[in-house]
This record gives sequence, structure tokens and C-alpha cells, in this order.
Amino acid sequence: MKKTITFAIMHFAVAFTVAYLLTGSMVVGGLVALVEPAVNTVAFYFHEMVWKKLEEKPESDSGMSQLAL
Repeated sequence: MKKTITFAIMHFAVAFTVAYLLTGSMVVGGLVALVEPAVNTVAFYFHEMVWKKLEEKPESDSGMSQLAL
């Protein structure tokens, strides 16, 4: 839990700093620091739903089941 809390603090700090440096506004920096993580959390939820569906699909026998990097 400590790791999650410190990551959240770091995330807010980075979002605020980037928005503040780009705009020079503490208000915009604060709003971005609050809104961006909230939107990111919702996006992550849907990402996980799609990912689970992809993992549930049976793998084909075509030999293309693993990505070549």
C-alpha cells in the first residue's frame, strides 16, 4: 500500500509540474494534476477489460501467437 500511495503522490507531482511548466498557471497545473490521474484510472479499467478478453481467446496454430520484436 505504501508503494501505491507514493506512486500516486509522484504521479500528481509530475502531472502538476509538467502542466505548470507548459502553462505557467498554478490553477491549470492543479486541475491537470487532479483530472489526468482520474481519467487515466478510467482508461486503465477499460484497457484491462480488453486485455482480459484478448487473453481469453484461444491461440491460433498459425505460429503467430507471439509477437516478434
